[in-house]
Amino acid sequence: MPDLFAAARLEDQAPHPLADRLRPQCLEDVTGQDHLLGPEGALTRLVRSGAMGSLIFWGPPGTGKTTVARLLARETNLAFVQISAIFSGIAELKKVFDEARKRRAIGQGTLLFVDEIHRFNRTQQDSFLPVMEDGTITLIGATTENPSFELNAALLSRARVLVFQPLDAAALEKLLARAEALEGKSLPLTAEARAALLAMADGDGRAVLTLAEEVWRASKPGAAFDTTALAEIVQRRAPIYDKAQEGHYNLISALHKSVRGSDPDAALYYLARMLNAGEAPLFLARRIVRMAIEDVGLADPQALVVANAAKDAYDFLGSPEGELALAHAVIYVAAAPKSNAAYVAFGEAQRLAKEHGSLMPPKIILNAPTRLMRQEGYGAGYDYDHNAPEAFSGQDYWPEKLGRHKLYEPVDRGFEREIKKRLDYWEKLRKERRGS
Repeated sequence: MPDLFAAARLEDQAPHPLADRLRPQCLEDVTGQDHLLGPEGALTRLVRSGAMGSLIFWGPPGTGKTTVARLLARETNLAFVQISAIFSGIAELKKVFDEARKRRAIGQGTLLFVDEIHRFNRTQQDSFLPVMEDGTITLIGATTENPSFELNAALLSRARVLVFQPLDAAALEKLLARAEALEGKSLPLTAEARAALLAMADGDGRAVLTLAEEVWRASKPGAAFDTTALAEIVQRRAPIYDKAQEGHYNLISALHKSVRGSDPDAALYYLARMLNAGEAPLFLARRIVRMAIEDVGLADPQALVVANAAKDAYDFLGSPEGELALAHAVIYVAAAPKSNAAYVAFGEAQRLAKEHGSLMPPKIILNAPTRLMRQEGYGAGYDYDHNAPEAFSGQDYWPEKLGRHKLYEPVDRGFEREIKKRLDYWEKLRKERRGS
């Protein structure tokens, strides 16, 4: 029979990454999330109240989501169970839930931490609902994606979303100071190189400690690495500009306006500059999607499909391979016919909705599920379009007190040229059939 105690001793003697050795042992030691863990932070108040409930932690990697979940289990005397949505399925979830029920039967609660919870499909997410409702588990799900888009409404209604922020330079510096105290030596970096190291971490606490380890491994007595030597050691680009400052906004503006101006060459140049400067590629992907929506619109509906596909491709491939997908999207969107007609129309629709948001739709297009509503004329006179010639009845669907408004004016370019033909033809039929 193997000696389990000997195996455990050997495991303790094995080298552990710096980030693991510096893992906080209490919530007060967590760095960079004061809005959650400060004296009046959201999590501090929840723990103090004794009624924490299920939570969704939303934020980028390396911001402490896993660590905080583990410490919350300790603070609330719950058994901590961790799974990853990438490697788990329904069978494993059932096993976890059964074990939680057994603990509950003997008076022990369970905090289930699910990493990458957005990777679960709708059925898998629904499986959490009954065990959340009956208190079998307290769920903490961690995600790097917007929960509003990636998680079921039913799951979100049973959990509170807390946002974890990227660590700022002061928080990252505090982590480096702790690492130096633990190692008993300073990082052999010039002041400029140390600042570059913080920028390379891009708000990721685990990343800054991993980079520090690489520097110490490469160091020699008495040496101090400059920025160039640092980049060679860690094989990572140092951001050329501070993403919170003017360079960031100038370049994203230049990229957007080059795309809007149908100049794919200039757009590629600014895309490459931002990537070389250390800009977050997924930030660029989101902006390219926005360009496809705002500036191309329905002149080429495929532009949004290409931009979204580039985002997914980058998410799948990462850097540097995925950067080519962003370049494809920039070229496509820049070369596409342009129209902001849908953008302008939606803005006007929002204005009308705010000013006339209390007007009732015409009764002909309202359903009449009760006798009283039928007596009041709901649905009376409605013409089913599919029964009309060319599947077009020409009815007026606007509130009577508001009257018809023309919001969407398609341009005579790209696919919107075809949309314009349809709308013009339907307007002609509407006037013929309604006598106006």
